[in-house]
Amino acid sequence: MAPLVKLFSKTPNVELSVCVTAQHREMLDQVLQVFKISPDFDLDIMCPGQSLTDITSNVLQGLEPIMKELKPDWVLVHGDTTTAMAAAMAAFYQNLPIAHIEAGLRTGDLLRPWPEEMNRKVIDAIGQLLFAPTDGARDALLREGVNKEAIVVTGNTVIDALLDVVKIIETNVDIEANLQERFSFLDSSKRLVLATGHRRESFGDGMKNVCAALAQISKLDDVQVVYPVHLNQNVQRPVNDILGNMKDVFLIEPLDYLPFVYLMNRSEIIITDSGGIQEEAPSLGKPVLVTRDVTERPEAIEKGTAVLVGTDTDNIVSHATRLLGEKEYYQSMSNAQNPYGDGKASQRIVEAICRGA
Repeated sequence: MAPLVKLFSKTPNVELSVCVTAQHREMLDQVLQVFKISPDFDLDIMCPGQSLTDITSNVLQGLEPIMKELKPDWVLVHGDTTTAMAAAMAAFYQNLPIAHIEAGLRTGDLLRPWPEEMNRKVIDAIGQLLFAPTDGARDALLREGVNKEAIVVTGNTVIDALLDVVKIIETNVDIEANLQERFSFLDSSKRLVLATGHRRESFGDGMKNVCAALAQISKLDDVQVVYPVHLNQNVQRPVNDILGNMKDVFLIEPLDYLPFVYLMNRSEIIITDSGGIQEEAPSLGKPVLVTRDVTERPEAIEKGTAVLVGTDTDNIVSHATRLLGEKEYYQSMSNAQNPYGDGKASQRIVEAICRGA
């Protein structure tokens, strides 16, 4: 949402209010600092061990007085988090128009990813403007009976944000030097495999299997693995237990957006269960191995920028070894066209909102 916030703040005759929930306090503050965004409202709901019920109820209760006070012409929510779903419900309860950025993503399975598939279906069901990132997302909405006049295909704002940050890194000598120093522990003669993981459906054996695969991959010649470890203890425990003492595996704290983009750009391949990274990495020419059985971003699979490998250890290792060892296979994925946008999604959304308002 950051590039959209920046663009709306410069748009005449628009009064913008930014509300954050701070479900992940540390991670949020890092992003706000990078993009120089000061929220107007901060619900600060961060609480150790909170459940989905806690998040939903806290967001609903926190947003009710804010929405009653502001009575906005539009409430914009992004993606498929529980925060986004609860925010949309809070707006619906106040009879306020909802615009959903990144609408129409579907796997067809309510349990994968869980609870995100339900979250995005709820938002799309009660939204008045649905900003689909791709033609495929638009078609999914049409199959569900959504009025075509309510759908605008825009590309994804995540690409806008990515290109903004890449430009910052490439044009600021001091920032680039600081990033190189920050990651000076990496061996420039070795190829970098960047890994992330946080999906609830992978907790338990799935997460352990992925870690076992990363352990094997780290033993390949001239390879090193970097893993920014999510704060959730269901991720922290298996990652540290299995990878904590591995040579050429670097477990680091979660990163703010700018250094994470730097690592993506420096990596050879990316192994992840993240939806956003499936969209971002192709813009940088980085093949993605998706450690999930299904994805709501089938365009990446169809275009050949990503491969679904699930959480099977042998399957992950096999695909990673092939990418790292077969130049033609690597280039076929690296050079595939990114289906998720051209960096102008925010502009299209602002224009549509101003027309709709």
